[in-house]
Amino acid sequence: MVNTPNTLRLLTAPALWMGVVQCLFGAISLVAHDDTVAEPFLVPGGAIILVAGLLHLLLRTDIRRISYRDALVFATLTWVLTGVLGALPIYAITGISFTDAVFESISALTTTGATVLTGLDDMPGSFLMYRQFLQWMGGLGVVIFVVAVLPMLNVGGMRLLRAEASGPDKDEKVSPRVSRAAHNLWLVYILITLGCALAYFLAGMSVFDAVAHSFTTVSTGGFSTHDASLGFYDSHLILAVANLFMLLGAISFALHFKVLRSGQLHRYWRDEETRVFLLSVAAISLVLALYLFTSGRYGGFLEAVSYAAFHLISFITSTGFGHQDLGSWPVAAPVGLILAGYLGGCAGSTAGGSKFVRNIIAFKTVRGDFLLTLHPRAVKKVRYQMQPVATDVRLSVMAFFSFVAGSTALLTLALMATGLDLLSAFSAVAACLNVLGPGLGQVGSNFQVVSDLGTWILCAAMILGRLEYFTVLALLFPLFWRY
Repeated sequence: MVNTPNTLRLLTAPALWMGVVQCLFGAISLVAHDDTVAEPFLVPGGAIILVAGLLHLLLRTDIRRISYRDALVFATLTWVLTGVLGALPIYAITGISFTDAVFESISALTTTGATVLTGLDDMPGSFLMYRQFLQWMGGLGVVIFVVAVLPMLNVGGMRLLRAEASGPDKDEKVSPRVSRAAHNLWLVYILITLGCALAYFLAGMSVFDAVAHSFTTVSTGGFSTHDASLGFYDSHLILAVANLFMLLGAISFALHFKVLRSGQLHRYWRDEETRVFLLSVAAISLVLALYLFTSGRYGGFLEAVSYAAFHLISFITSTGFGHQDLGSWPVAAPVGLILAGYLGGCAGSTAGGSKFVRNIIAFKTVRGDFLLTLHPRAVKKVRYQMQPVATDVRLSVMAFFSFVAGSTALLTLALMATGLDLLSAFSAVAACLNVLGPGLGQVGSNFQVVSDLGTWILCAAMILGRLEYFTVLALLFPLFWRY
């Protein structure tokens, strides 16, 4: 059975952190003279700290062992709880419905980047930075933050990390102690963010925009301080900076740490997942550029390459930044970008999607089965990084893709039942399951047109995709709660 008191006490940690964040931005708004948004930050922030603090003191449970079942419940409820709490300032400041505010908050924390807001250019700077910071905080995961900060989770903490970042084990441990590993990952995350902010500033952004966009580039979140996203800047240099740091955000942070510690850049190329990921990005970008150029959308091939690479990287890393009007592209191009979002980045990164380690194993499994139909007596093992892949891992990967296909179909039908057309419903579901952000059709600019019921469905889809299906779906089986 799930240890309810332990789980509730654990949940006070992310709740307290959300309260601290909101109070921090309340203080920032006062310093920045954004007086109209100070109270909407300080009041809920203070209330959250008070309630969560009291609960933490009242629930005097001895947290020494965390079962895997407790970890799954904690990981899922953390995203639900922080999504709701993070929505309180958004609801108070913007005046949108509470449903839309929760959608905006969950979209930020899961780094989806889908939005229901317009008029961003005229909103207070402290509120805009709050949205950006929520994405940066959610990039490596609120659960990982809790593990990194709270020493009491040293025992059983790895279970929380595995529940937060499920998927095939790449054996990319960066430290034998889970809290030290989480700290190392956050160190790399912060260093890359600082480098991104500096690069944006040198490329022509203001200090405010450089910091704000660095938060959502490295986290592959995609929120912007402008309605036009990076289209606000008519600069191919800024697009190139975004490309570099979106790719860095989509590569395993454990691998980044190993490269940083050893100084051996060739480790990136030696890693099979990273190598296939980068080659795929280059190949698909080139094909898309050729398609756009030959269709007459752009007069120069280099211009087509720049825009094709930027949008492909934005979609495949699940960042969701925009620049060009995708509605003016040949229809196959934006649909192809949505499908590219299913490929995702690398395991252990901030990117969404299926992750390339799964794509590689699935491809080799299908290829092996096909070869067996041609040569029934052949013996050929599926290998990854030159090592045989266990049968249970291959079965898990194929089951994962079955869940992806089934979830996409069911959620698309559910959204169509709320009134959206097929293209809009499919792209909205794909955007949320892959924590991607942009959609097509009726949700091409934002998600305001989605009904309240459809919005809650998409909130669930974002959490489902952020936790990579198994963590959430396990909670739906009665057997999980029975023993």
